[in-house]
Amino acid sequence: MDATPLWLLFSLLALLLLCSAFFSSSETGMMAINRYRLKHLQKKHRGARRVSELLERPDRLIGVILIGNNLANNFAAIVAAAIAIKLYGNGSEFLAGIALTIVMLIFAEVTPKTIAALHPERVAFPFSLLLKPLLTLLYPVVWLVNQVSNRLVRLFGVDPNKGSNDALSKDELRTVVDESGSNIPTDNQGMLLNILELEDVTVDDIMVPRNEIYGIDLEDDLDTITDRIVTSEYTRLPVFEDNINEVIGLLHIRSASRLLRGNAGEMSKEAIKRFAAESYFVPENTPLHTQLMNFRRTKHRTALVVDEYGEVQGLVTLEDILEEIVGDFTTNLAEEAVQDIESQKDGSFVIDATATIRDINKATDWELPTDGPKTLNGLAIEQLEDIPDGNVSFTLGDYRFETVLLDEMKVIKLRASRILSAESPESL
Repeated sequence: MDATPLWLLFSLLALLLLCSAFFSSSETGMMAINRYRLKHLQKKHRGARRVSELLERPDRLIGVILIGNNLANNFAAIVAAAIAIKLYGNGSEFLAGIALTIVMLIFAEVTPKTIAALHPERVAFPFSLLLKPLLTLLYPVVWLVNQVSNRLVRLFGVDPNKGSNDALSKDELRTVVDESGSNIPTDNQGMLLNILELEDVTVDDIMVPRNEIYGIDLEDDLDTITDRIVTSEYTRLPVFEDNINEVIGLLHIRSASRLLRGNAGEMSKEAIKRFAAESYFVPENTPLHTQLMNFRRTKHRTALVVDEYGEVQGLVTLEDILEEIVGDFTTNLAEEAVQDIESQKDGSFVIDATATIRDINKATDWELPTDGPKTLNGLAIEQLEDIPDGNVSFTLGDYRFETVLLDEMKVIKLRASRILSAESPESL
């Protein structure tokens, strides 16, 4: 290179640094690109399709990038040495190497890679126009390098032909929704997260317990039955004889109104039986996402929940499941009249024992166990192993409970509070 003009050497060095920056930013941009956004953009962006094709074989992509990068860096070192010798004579190659390292780190490594990491799509899409033909041109060399590299990789117990699994787990998807920020409105984020949780919740977690089911007992007189129909807040009422296990069917209020508007003789227990639709039963451990599909398939909106012995344990409706997704959107006058969970000035809560554990956790942000009894009364009986004669207290993990009101059959109200230990975050 002694006869080569100095300006040409500097131009060649600048070109090689530019090539090195191109390959460095290509590598970072290609590897940092969001694979899920890339799949979405493939439908309408040609650059996204090119990048996706290149990423199908990352070993080949990395191979062509590193071959180009190393060639550019090595030739840049040769040219830098030639410039140093031309300017300062023999022995200046060492200083040229130090200077080139600093220049290359700034202009060919750190700066382009930082830009590519921050804006991977703006780098990867246009750069794929050059990378794709380069891969075709250098394919024999890339193939040879990959063969040797893959054999070495196998020595470490890694299968180079096994693609990475990009599928998201439920917890990962939940994190994606949480991190979506302003891209997804807060209410929509909540609904998406609630949908993911349907699989972990069963119908017995949200059902109306059997002792709270509002229905028509044909053992009552017609005046009582008529009064229950007229004052009902519900659309469908279970019809049974003596107890809910002897259920006959579900009476739609629309059908009942036809009986009430007709002649007095039409309103009879036999007429109620005739207008009652067939009951729909579901097992108590059915996951909510499964039951939602079952409601859709069977065209039912109300189901009676039974245990393994066929005993009716409660009632669940399509609206109950939808409320688990979108939140409460119906008004229940009975629930407005009685507050199940009452906050106290000392930070404790007075809770109706019929409140479900899930509702308590939602209202208080506690973590009471949900894999056992479904109601607070059931939890208290399980812990006390008996119905106490007087008010007693017990602790469960970080929570303390004290009975406030009880009768001979069950606990009616309890006072609950969280115990702040020295290690708990709240006490720090």
